[in-house]
Amino acid sequence: MITLYHCDGARSFRPLWMLEEMGLAYQLKMLLFPPRVFAKDYLALNPLGTIPLMIDGDVKMTESSGICHYLGTKHGPTPLMVGQDEPAYGTFLNWMYFSDATLTFPQTLVLRYSQLEPEERRNPQVATDYAKWFLGRLRAVEAATASSETLCAGRFTAADIVIGYALRLADTIGLAKDFGPNVTAYWARLQAREGYKRAVAAERRAGVEQNVAPRVRA
Repeated sequence: MITLYHCDGARSFRPLWMLEEMGLAYQLKMLLFPPRVFAKDYLALNPLGTIPLMIDGDVKMTESSGICHYLGTKHGPTPLMVGQDEPAYGTFLNWMYFSDATLTFPQTLVLRYSQLEPEERRNPQVATDYAKWFLGRLRAVEAATASSETLCAGRFTAADIVIGYALRLADTIGLAKDFGPNVTAYWARLQAREGYKRAVAAERRAGVEQNVAPRVRA
């Protein structure tokens, strides 16, 4: 069975959402953030101490968007993936990489320097600068959703999952108020999906069952 290690609200929500959309069986193990501090035993599984960690047999993966890609190809076929023979294949891959490298990266700095660091180490200027960086890069999503309900291939795909998490994080850290109208509508559509709702419910349920209080982190 697939095992996913997850912190509430963290980017491990991407593979959690993917698992729910695909209807795959999995175990969800909740950890307090940061696990390298609160779950020392976890370092034996993932020396980086980062989230997520997905274990599928002998396979271990730590990159959230990469895990989504793996799940879709390894445990497919699924319409969540865009095949090499489809015209949107390149666009799909671009969104998959864009999701973390371009969108989530500046958000983590906003979160760190506005909330996570001790009061004396917080830096409003850094947080503001990287918020602007994120919103500038989000213009690509605003343009892509101007005339389409999804990002590519004319259907909901893993690209929408991985980009959707970046919107969820932005909402959590107070950046959603600056979304453009297309992104605002797109984010509302994503939240209305049954797969998204199941993932949120699974996150909350596992937190209660495993006595891990919700602490939203990147």
